[in-house]
Amino acid sequence: MTIRRRLFWSNILMIAVPACLTALVGLLCMGMVWLVMQGGSGLGMEHSAEFYHMGEIAAETVASAAETGEENLSARLEGLTSLLDQGTMRLAVEEDGQPIYAYGASSAEDAALLKAAETLGGGTAEISSGGRALYRTELTASGRTVTVYLFGTMGEEHFSQGLRMAIGLAAVLVLAAVVGSILLTNRFLTRFVFRRIKEPLELLASGARQLGEGELSTRISYTGKDEFAPVCAAFNEMAAHLQGTIAQSCREEESRKELLAGISHDLRSPLTSIQAYVEGLLDGVARTPAMQQKYLQTIREKTKDIDRLVSQLFLFSELDLESYPLLMRPLELSAWLPKMVEEVREDYRRQGLEVRVRTVPALVRADPEQLRRVLVNLLDNSAKYKERPEGTVEISVTAGEREVLLQVADDGPGVPEEALPKLFDAFYRSDPARKNPAGGSGLGLAIAAKAVENMGGSIRAYNVPAGGLTIAITLPREAEGNAENPDY
Repeated sequence: MTIRRRLFWSNILMIAVPACLTALVGLLCMGMVWLVMQGGSGLGMEHSAEFYHMGEIAAETVASAAETGEENLSARLEGLTSLLDQGTMRLAVEEDGQPIYAYGASSAEDAALLKAAETLGGGTAEISSGGRALYRTELTASGRTVTVYLFGTMGEEHFSQGLRMAIGLAAVLVLAAVVGSILLTNRFLTRFVFRRIKEPLELLASGARQLGEGELSTRISYTGKDEFAPVCAAFNEMAAHLQGTIAQSCREEESRKELLAGISHDLRSPLTSIQAYVEGLLDGVARTPAMQQKYLQTIREKTKDIDRLVSQLFLFSELDLESYPLLMRPLELSAWLPKMVEEVREDYRRQGLEVRVRTVPALVRADPEQLRRVLVNLLDNSAKYKERPEGTVEISVTAGEREVLLQVADDGPGVPEEALPKLFDAFYRSDPARKNPAGGSGLGLAIAAKAVENMGGSIRAYNVPAGGLTIAITLPREAEGNAENPDY
């Protein structure tokens, strides 16, 4: 469940649960008040007529017991208890001024009512004061004189007091239900929502802390389907990108170190030769004009090597910084490639390398000069590193929907598999050119890779199972239009 949905249901329940619980308690309290209103809960008589009727019943019971000659009136009067329990009444019976029976609780007003009844004299008296009433009557039966006193609380006042108590109790219960339900619901819903927020936040904090400590392989495993899922996925993407960036920086730093070492090595070799030949000339080792001429020619060749290396370094730096100007334009390879190969075919034949072309109509967008430089660098490598006196290289073109594949495949010895990923690094130490500085600068493939990347393409190398190395160049395909075929 998403956080938004949890918050939605939390807001609904925060209102619905307290409201339902309060309504339930309110209904129970209303039932209690209704019971009080219906039966008075035995709290008092509804009207004075009912009270006096109760008095007459008690008097008749006492008179009946006296006429039958029962010695113990109290035993007979026990039957009145159930009747007296129906209201808040008190019954007292005296015989010849002596109390013989009493039932019920007395009230503070009872003494005043008795005094008032004595003032009225004998007979039957009905007296009430405030909410309290007295029914008194004297009976003579079988020679026995019995006085009956019935005290009672009038229903209206007592009922109002009981009703107020019931309503007050109901109000307290309703208030307690409201407060309690709100507190319990809030506690439950807080845990219900916060728990789903706390877990992913802790995962993110832990992941960020591990990344800060240098553990770049840290990833967050979060299976939730809420709003934190894309956040955790973005964190993992950021961590992967950061790991790749740092790894790339390490590789580039290593490449810079190898580049500096390669430059130092390739400059030191011709400079050492130049210094040796110059010292030979100064020391008179070359005594004859022919020997001096040979020394000077060697110095010139070594100087050309240095100039070629510096030029290659300058070109590589410009391509690496993307400051080298590119003249991108549509180029039809089926027309341009055969012409370009025809211009250089004889030079490579003299080096024992036969160049073949297999092409199809394919329009690309590229810089013709840079593409020519790339192909020449690849052909130079094939010519330099062939093991047999005669070698063959084939340049083929395959057209796709969005890209064009340009492959340069030779039948040479290939390269070790572990060297393939670094084949296009500048001055890679596994490059055979590093072992023979006179054979090349070691920057040809690096320059080719930079040029292809700047033209929006890609380059890779792989060994052919039958023998040989294939360089695959991918260039973006140009929409059909007018291709330009420059002259060279």
